[in-house]
Amino acid sequence: MPYSLKHQLSLALFFVFLFGFAQQKPAQKDITITGNVLEKTSKQPLEYATVTFTNSKTQKITAGGITNSKGEFSIVIAPGLYTLQIEFISFKPVLIKQFFKENTALGTLALIEDVSQLKEVVIRAEKSTVEIKLDKKVYHVGKDMLVKGGTVSDVLENVPSVSVDVEGNVSLRGSDNVRIFIDGRPSNALNMAEALRQIPADAIDKVEVITNPSARYDAEGGAGILNIILKKGKTDGFNGTLIGSLGLPETYGLNANLNYKTQKINYFTSTGYSYRTSQGAGTTNSQYLNPDNGSILKYINENRDTKRNRKGINTKTGAEWTLNPTTFWTNSWSYRQNNGTNQDQVTYNNLDQNNHFVYTNYRLNDGKNTGNDWEFASNFIKNFSKSGHKLTTDASYSKEKDLDNATINGINNHFVDQSTYSTTNNTETQNQFLLQADYVLPIKEGSQFEAGYKGNFNTLNKKYAVLSTENTFNTTNPLSNTLEYNEKINALYTQYGFKTNKVSYLFGLRWEDTNIAVNLLDTQEFNTKKYQLFFPSAFVNYQITDQSNLSISYSKRLSRPRGRYLDPTANLSSNINIFRGNPDLDPSLTDKLDLGYLQRWNKLSWNTSVYFENTTDVFSFVRYESGQFVGSTPVVLITPINLGKEQKTGFEFTLNYSPFKKWKINSSLNLYNTTTTGNFSYTNSNNQLIIQSLNNQAFSWFTRSSSRLSLPYKIEWQASIMYFGPSKTAQGKSLEQYVVHTAFSKDLLKEKATIAFNVSDVFNSRKMKNRTNLANLNSYSEFQWRKRQWNLSFTYRINNKKTDRDKTNPKNNEEEGSGF
Repeated sequence: MPYSLKHQLSLALFFVFLFGFAQQKPAQKDITITGNVLEKTSKQPLEYATVTFTNSKTQKITAGGITNSKGEFSIVIAPGLYTLQIEFISFKPVLIKQFFKENTALGTLALIEDVSQLKEVVIRAEKSTVEIKLDKKVYHVGKDMLVKGGTVSDVLENVPSVSVDVEGNVSLRGSDNVRIFIDGRPSNALNMAEALRQIPADAIDKVEVITNPSARYDAEGGAGILNIILKKGKTDGFNGTLIGSLGLPETYGLNANLNYKTQKINYFTSTGYSYRTSQGAGTTNSQYLNPDNGSILKYINENRDTKRNRKGINTKTGAEWTLNPTTFWTNSWSYRQNNGTNQDQVTYNNLDQNNHFVYTNYRLNDGKNTGNDWEFASNFIKNFSKSGHKLTTDASYSKEKDLDNATINGINNHFVDQSTYSTTNNTETQNQFLLQADYVLPIKEGSQFEAGYKGNFNTLNKKYAVLSTENTFNTTNPLSNTLEYNEKINALYTQYGFKTNKVSYLFGLRWEDTNIAVNLLDTQEFNTKKYQLFFPSAFVNYQITDQSNLSISYSKRLSRPRGRYLDPTANLSSNINIFRGNPDLDPSLTDKLDLGYLQRWNKLSWNTSVYFENTTDVFSFVRYESGQFVGSTPVVLITPINLGKEQKTGFEFTLNYSPFKKWKINSSLNLYNTTTTGNFSYTNSNNQLIIQSLNNQAFSWFTRSSSRLSLPYKIEWQASIMYFGPSKTAQGKSLEQYVVHTAFSKDLLKEKATIAFNVSDVFNSRKMKNRTNLANLNSYSEFQWRKRQWNLSFTYRINNKKTDRDKTNPKNNEEEGSGF
């Protein structure tokens, strides 16, 4: 080959190589695209909006994700030319075609409602009744037909992780050391079960379940926090809903949720009247033993029939003032008034040692109660120029007054001289003042600093007097007294959160100074509890994919005894089985560790948690002989004590599934094993010191499932079943129970109205059953607070379509931090 040809060929190969090398691009780093998706009209964040990046050259989707609870997204892509599409059901999509070559913050992206689609998305546009989030579960009351015409207690029965016993006492993951908040403020009602029955379900927007709170939240509540959020309208103009209901046993109510919104001010009210009747029943069959040889002395079968009615009004009225685009001031006034009667008839069938009938006596309890409470609350929010940088302050003052009177007649036809007559009078006044400030400072992308203060000051005075011909209690253990409760809690907290790649961290520390006095003035018994404690918390979340997360969290929690735990007022509806609180209880401390996994698909989302709790000075209820007698029958007291130590290991599973667009299923399962150690000593009726080991290991579980299905003729059907498995206790066993609810609804008047019918406790099976074994007593008991209930409700919407999105959250106020 001639030289020139070789030279030319070599030169050509060189240029080909050089050209190919020039075409090779150096390794490029991925970039991050962020943005915030809002609804244009209300400026509310759109959670679960879909964000997709389509490569303009290949026309293939190369990246995507969904927005979080604040409407934010952060997606990693390779540099290039893309078509960005943001979609949300019933809203017009947003399309952006752009060449992205570096990290880009797109800012706020507003979506406009697509009116043409509204009629087609009646079902798809609704949120699920239960939203599963990594740090909490949110139960939307408005979507649940089963609670129409009911109360907050009925609402909580359907909330994942929560159980409500037949007496209305609330538990979270099987523990009743749970803190109840209403609109982010703690409720310190002395009788929490009764307080929750006074708020109608129609006034509730949603319930947040926070099983492992961060340092931002109150340390109180060993099991966690339930935040009950009341309805507050936010839609422009005048709109709202009117809800009327009636039922059997005799129940009726009327509730109005209205608001009028202008450019600067939003006026809102949720006001209602209710009248409720509930019937209950109970049985306690007792076998009394000879302490010397264990032989049977006698039997007493105690049957109880109860009838209660409540009537009352409640309102929350206020206004939110937009001072400027970054400053908001909300003031509200709440008032509740309730009156009621309690009729309780107890029949005692007395039998001899051979179980042969001897005689019957009766106890009639006729009680009346009146109560009213009001609260003024003010919330101020200042948003600074940097996104997420804000200051929030809250202040509230509340006052509650309750009066309970009762007459109790003990009728003994066999031994007339043993007939008794008693009167009780309880007057209770409570004042609470709360002051709080929270500051949030974003430091850089993916990290922020928070700090705050909270002061909670609570005073309660309860005068309870009993005049009785019975000698159930002696002078060293009187029935009458004056309870004075003073509580001062000051708290400071700080926490810092940051994100590196797919891992998010949140570390916090809370300090609380507690000063509590529980005094019985008439008997000069003074109990003071002072302590300063630190409460650390740590949360780590790993985002496996856009649809799945793994998290681990730790927090230290505190349970202060409240309500019936402290109240020494004796419940005298029975004179041989008497409940009373213990004013000398100490707080219990809990270390909580939780490992959680969350997975979402198109039609399915589920969350699992494995948790461990270690509690010291745990509260436990015990039954023991008081040393007093009614005739020859020893009086048994039921009271709480600080037992010792409790360790709980559990597994929780929550699932949302929609097989097709007309069918939604929510299910949850909670399994836990509890190991308790401790001793209890008392003096029995023979003046013997009894030391009882309360060491116990028990496996417990409960499950619930709710199904909602669209039937022909646009009828909606919903049903739920809850089952509570048996569990061993230190003094016996609690037996299994189940309850079934069902409901139907249909839209009327071009979807301006809805009629709903529900049946609560279809099979009349909601009964608390227990077996108790003491040295001188074996007993079996059943108690049913409320028998089967039928309810019919009618909802009418004023300038408010059924398909309108939920717009009740305070504007620019992060849901997680509201009120805490």
